Amino acid sequence: MSEEQVNNQENPSEDVLNPEQRILPRDATALDRAKMAAQICSDNRGRDVVILDMRTLSTAFDYFVIASGSSRRQLHAMSEEIDRVFEKEMNDRRLGIEGYQDSRWILLDYGDVVVHLFVDEAREHFRLEELWAAAPKVDFIPE
Repeated sequence: MSEEQVNNQENPSEDVLNPEQRILPRDATALDRAKMAAQICSDNRGRDVVILDMRTLSTAFDYFVIASGSSRRQLHAMSEEIDRVFEKEMNDRRLGIEGYQDSRWILLDYGDVVVHLFVDEAREHFRLEELWAAAPKVDFIPE
């Protein structure tokens, strides 16, 4: 174990989310980042926000974050704020993005966390929660 890891264990309060500033440590876990993305969706009036634990079903990613928005503008706001927070506050860059121009289903790929932002009709059509029904839901209550 490195000296830094030992120090982090001795000072666990350094790893605690500060809800007022929404800042996570730069070595945040995939679950921390999934919860942060879900919180950002909620903060931007995203609806029906769900986190699915995909670790037992896929080796490609650990968590899905799924949220609905009512308009293209709202999906863009959620997408852009997630990008901003992940890049500026967590030093985490998006690996890919799909659907931004059409804005019915925006997919943000952060490697171990994949965020799906839907307008209602697209979410109903694709039914990711049903497709991945074997994935446990992670407890998430927006602050």
